[in-house]
Amino acid sequence: MGFLKDFKTFLFQKDIVMLATAVVIGAAFNKIVTSVVNDVIMPLIGVFTGGIDFTQKFISLDGRAYESLDAAKEAEAAVITYGNLIQAIIYFIIIGFFIFLVLRSYEKTKKKENVEEAPAPKGPTQEEILLEIRDELRKQNP
Repeated sequence: MGFLKDFKTFLFQKDIVMLATAVVIGAAFNKIVTSVVNDVIMPLIGVFTGGIDFTQKFISLDGRAYESLDAAKEAEAAVITYGNLIQAIIYFIIIGFFIFLVLRSYEKTKKKENVEEAPAPKGPTQEEILLEIRDELRKQNP
């Protein structure tokens, strides 16, 4: 019974619960970023690049020229889909940018909280304490 109790304790630690929450939020965040990239960013990039669809960019390793990626896949040709790499890099940059914005906002709120805290009252310095000790010793031994 000790194993199950230890496992339950492990599962319900604060850090594990926070990690699980972060994973769920991250999965939802991934859907948002995917939509932003597919539905907003990539069409804009397509406009600037003359209507290029990066997901259809590939290199056929058998040397034949295929009309589309689907045609190459139907022919079971080995292909390098570098367009997917470009799109993955764009995802990475966008996710990094959003995380940067979140962390930057978080740090600003932390700085504001630290400024609002009253400074701790200053006590006597080490020299002042030593002077008091000296004076007390002089009083006791004239």
